[in-house]
Amino acid sequence: MTQAMRTLVTGGVKSGKSRHALELAADFAAPRRFLATAVAFDDEMREKIARHRAERADRFDTVEEPLELHERMAERMILDCVPLWLNNVFYYGKEAEFEERLALLVAGLPRDIVIVTNEVGMGFVPADPTSRRYGNLLGIANARLAAAADRVILMVAGIPLRVK
Repeated sequence: MTQAMRTLVTGGVKSGKSRHALELAADFAAPRRFLATAVAFDDEMREKIARHRAERADRFDTVEEPLELHERMAERMILDCVPLWLNNVFYYGKEAEFEERLALLVAGLPRDIVIVTNEVGMGFVPADPTSRRYGNLLGIANARLAAAADRVILMVAGIPLRVK
């Protein structure tokens, strides 16, 4: 049995974050849970969700929740992913509730969890105000989650680098 740990896995698009999260969570005792934030808005997203479900197969019980993450959290869980959750906050018109929702998320983190997020602000400053707000809020969420985490891993080209 491994020591309980809150882990934040971050990095760029297609850097191996979700794959690494699955590897880390393989050490969790059953039942293992997977809290998915994605919403199937189009065919591409439906295919991606189906592919990811198949990858997890019978190793994880999947819970789908686009907004109320704090209500669905449990021990031995992967939360994938924070950027899609923030996208849902914007999409459903809940941006004014961001601070409250983030506080509930951080306060409700179980002892054994792997959280997947993205680093979106490492390249350029977006031209439009909505994208800048999104990037700023994701940066705030990442910083608070990293502060609450026992371990932070940055994925670079499929290689995990321990930051904390």
